[in-house]
Amino acid sequence: MPIKTSIKRASGWLYLNSPQGRRQLCGAGVILMLHRVLADDRSAELPHRNELCVGPRAFEHLLHWIKRHFDCVTLMELLQADAHPNALARPKIALTFDDGWRDNALNAFPLLVQHQVPASIFLSTDFIGSRQRYWWESLGETLWGIYGSALRQRLIEHLERIGRPLPPVLLLNGNEQQRSLALANYLESLKSLSPQDLDTLTDNCPKESLSQALDWQQVRTLEKSGLIRFGPHGASHTTLTGLDDIHLDQELSRSHDALLQGCRQPLPVYCYPNGDHDERVRQRLAAHRYTYALGTSTGIYRGNSDPLALPRIGVSQRTASRPSLLAWRISKGGLA
Repeated sequence: MPIKTSIKRASGWLYLNSPQGRRQLCGAGVILMLHRVLADDRSAELPHRNELCVGPRAFEHLLHWIKRHFDCVTLMELLQADAHPNALARPKIALTFDDGWRDNALNAFPLLVQHQVPASIFLSTDFIGSRQRYWWESLGETLWGIYGSALRQRLIEHLERIGRPLPPVLLLNGNEQQRSLALANYLESLKSLSPQDLDTLTDNCPKESLSQALDWQQVRTLEKSGLIRFGPHGASHTTLTGLDDIHLDQELSRSHDALLQGCRQPLPVYCYPNGDHDERVRQRLAAHRYTYALGTSTGIYRGNSDPLALPRIGVSQRTASRPSLLAWRISKGGLA
């Protein structure tokens, strides 16, 4: 294990188990940001999946750990908690999932039920119950080769034609970790493309891939359990700061209306796609009567944050399987 990782893990352990760390967390809330829970941990460990994915063993390990150190509460309980709790009260933690992946129902939900941990799932509503696909998943897995070499080669040739050739390491059958890391960096570089270009690329991925998002029946089943509530993560998952006022209002209204139709009690909380927001976006969000909104900046919640720019702590396969690293991230957030 690298020495820097060992130091971070030791610092995280000391933070949660020292009087100073406990004082810093007194009255605070931690909002965790997750995306996917895959069917196996080995798949989640690859670098191009690690940041957005955790495996079932790592996720269950995370649930055991947070129950030891925190009170697991709903997001609204955390946001509306007493600002001056008992000095001996444990800090609160709430789980959030972005996008609305189908594996939230298949792999995460059974473990949440088993451990009785509530969670909030934020849906990109255009994808729910449709064949529309998330571009980064479709491109990444096609380029990784899970749909076969012929379909992979077809996509590679299309990327070359539009001036986005793959880095050489991805064209070789070399070290799996190196290729996966190169793929993660390559997918990150594609975020600069327009939504239209990304849709075109997705159309060059195999049609036979299963729907990647929840459907509305799954949404209603999870909501009926009482453990899960749903909120909006955009309609099309487009970056809100890049929209003009008319299209911004349309995007906000479309996700709001879809949730009103598909859920019994949608959350009064918005979750920004990619975490991107500015003053104009926050003003329009307030005009649509959202009380809170979640970003991606690292920090812990103390009740004095901008309610339309709430901080979260991201969870990856690496930090879920090594929660002392997550504790280190929480300690850094506590200083922000």
